Amino acid sequence: MDFEKIDYNGLLQKLMDQLVVFGPKVIAATLVFLIGWWVINIIRKLLRINLDRGKLDESLKLFFLKLLTITLRILLVISVASMIGIETTSFIAMLGAAGLAVGLALQGSLANFAGGVLILVFRPFKVGDFIEAQSFLGTVEQIDIIYTILKTPHGQKIVIPNGALSNGSIKNFSAHPTRRIDLTYSISYTDSIPKAKEILNEIYTRDERILKDPAIVIGVAEMSDSSIDIIVKAWCNSPEYWNLFHDLQEKVKLTFDEKGITIPFPQRDVHLFNQK
Repeated sequence: MDFEKIDYNGLLQKLMDQLVVFGPKVIAATLVFLIGWWVINIIRKLLRINLDRGKLDESLKLFFLKLLTITLRILLVISVASMIGIETTSFIAMLGAAGLAVGLALQGSLANFAGGVLILVFRPFKVGDFIEAQSFLGTVEQIDIIYTILKTPHGQKIVIPNGALSNGSIKNFSAHPTRRIDLTYSISYTDSIPKAKEILNEIYTRDERILKDPAIVIGVAEMSDSSIDIIVKAWCNSPEYWNLFHDLQEKVKLTFDEKGITIPFPQRDVHLFNQK
């Protein structure tokens, strides 16, 4: 290559011409990008303040903030690209093709994402609720856009994909402030039913954790093979359910022993016949 024949003055002139044409565009695009990025952060902070005033779940707030921020930043990048002279039509088409490829590769994750959106919008449960879902029992510790995290009564951490969670049955034990506690007690056929019912009514009535309304219901549930089963239905505040459940079992056993009420165990009478 003959470097002596290169017209450096011409090249320099062309470069200067390009700088004159594109220089202001690049400077303007840079300013727009910086100012736009700053404005997006301001909008995000203002939205956060307004959301904090409402009663939305924290996970739902974070989801809205992330979605708004990502959308505005994508629009900002497209606007800056058009200012520089990049064809936005081809740019958007490229983004669409990339999004389609990613969507096909991450179908399961997208299903979990959609499930997370449904959970955050319809709120079948919230952080702190005790639920049963996907054969797991636990307290909701965190609701992410992809997964929901439970803590079991044994201290185990359960991570459930939101796609399966949103499409399955959910039992929320904390949805209402009160719960009904149903306990069945067995007495012998030789014991007095009215006496047993009186003892149970006294135990339940004296416990301050038992609500007065609805009233306590005591009745014979079944006459089984070895015992008469008496069921007691009473209402309590949801946070006190399990402590009350265990305390009542102990109180009834001790009181039945004291009052002479027998709690039978399964037994069978065998009759022997001597045939000659």
